[in-house]
Amino acid sequence: MSARLTVFRVFPFLVLAAVALAAFAGSSPGIRHAVAMHHNRPIIHVGANQSNNWSGYNQGALEQGGKTFTSISGTWTVPTASARKANEAEYSATWIGIGGGCIDAGCMATDSTLIQDGTGQDVDSTGHASYYAWWEIIPAPSVNLSGCSPDPNCTVAAGDQVTSTIATSINGLWTMSMSDNTRGWTWSMSIGYSSTEGSAEWIEETPVVLDNSGNVTIGPMPNLTGAHFDLATTNGAAAGLMASEEMQLVDLNRNVIATPSAPDPDADGFNVCTYAGSCGAPAGS
Repeated sequence: MSARLTVFRVFPFLVLAAVALAAFAGSSPGIRHAVAMHHNRPIIHVGANQSNNWSGYNQGALEQGGKTFTSISGTWTVPTASARKANEAEYSATWIGIGGGCIDAGCMATDSTLIQDGTGQDVDSTGHASYYAWWEIIPAPSVNLSGCSPDPNCTVAAGDQVTSTIATSINGLWTMSMSDNTRGWTWSMSIGYSSTEGSAEWIEETPVVLDNSGNVTIGPMPNLTGAHFDLATTNGAAAGLMASEEMQLVDLNRNVIATPSAPDPDADGFNVCTYAGSCGAPAGS
């Protein structure tokens, strides 16, 4: 069997363990493959409203007055990815999740658990873009969706409208579902997971990348256009997003990588603009 590189999303302290996990994951058709290994992780926060890996909206248990999150949903448009720099592999992920984010408004405390699903929009070093859907429970590696109905390949393309719900009705048993409303496929699975239910988020992310030499860096994000979230809910009710819950993605030098817009008039959606310090809000749902 030829060697192949495997994509993972794991806790920061498990980065070194990813090398060992890669040997296992290489035999599994469910793990997604790319030119470098990705490592998703809980928010890397820089104060209250900036992060080195997340852009979007984050609600927290303390920020919401002691509320815990037992369900989240959202609809997003799969953004179109194009190369930011020539001859550079670039990566992005669009997702909803429970856990992993800021618990309080000042982001002084974070949630260490994370259950999530979403889509990926990557560009390889030749400038070719690829799109896919995935799910993940930290600290296990992310898994590509498969077995969707009626499309077992769960095909995703730029511009598709995707809807997802993550919810628990029995303590520790979660159901994740996703549908591509443009292509007509649906997917659902239930899995046990111990979540602290401390945050809920709708995120455009740049991952952490582990290359073949073992170098760990915050992966470069491609140019993204058309990134849009809508119909956000928590615990079965409209999310009521507030501007104070925005999270701007910046690099280690505080240069802006991605900025969310203000909420739409329904306070359940927003746009994300890459490599821009401001972003116009949607006119409505």
